[in-house]
Amino acid sequence: MHFFLDDYQFSVVWQNPDKYLDMFRQFTHIMSPDFSTYTDFPKAIQIYNHYRKHWIGAYLQENGVNVIPTISWSTPDSFGWCFDGEPEGGVVAISSVGAANSREKKVLFLAGYNEMLARLRPETILFYGKVPEECQGNIVQIPPFHKRFEKERE
Repeated sequence: MHFFLDDYQFSVVWQNPDKYLDMFRQFTHIMSPDFSTYTDFPKAIQIYNHYRKHWIGAYLQENGVNVIPTISWSTPDSFGWCFDGEPEGGVVAISSVGAANSREKKVLFLAGYNEMLARLRPETILFYGKVPEECQGNIVQIPPFHKRFEKERE
């Protein structure tokens, strides 16, 4: 299960994580919430969202849920904290949704992606969204939910 949605759609998990524990335990793995770190957010909000992601991930793990860390970044000045606390050499999840709709956003995304590779050396990258051809590594693409319906129509 992933949280590659608008933040408001899963803010209830932050507000009352106990309410969802039994549901989360039904999944083999849960990706930690992808609270936004948009480049136009104040740095304090970006760091707060990074903290919330880690807190929920740790809380779920402590309560028997298998968690895959979701990695996100904004600009190069976020690299000093956005990879903090993330495991090295394991499985991570990322999303490129909204990251390639302009040249500037794609450059920022690729800079963060390459920094993630250098710092975390992930074994496997679960990738939600379009995978830019420049991305390297053991990438497993997660198809968007709507693709499921397209396949069923065929």
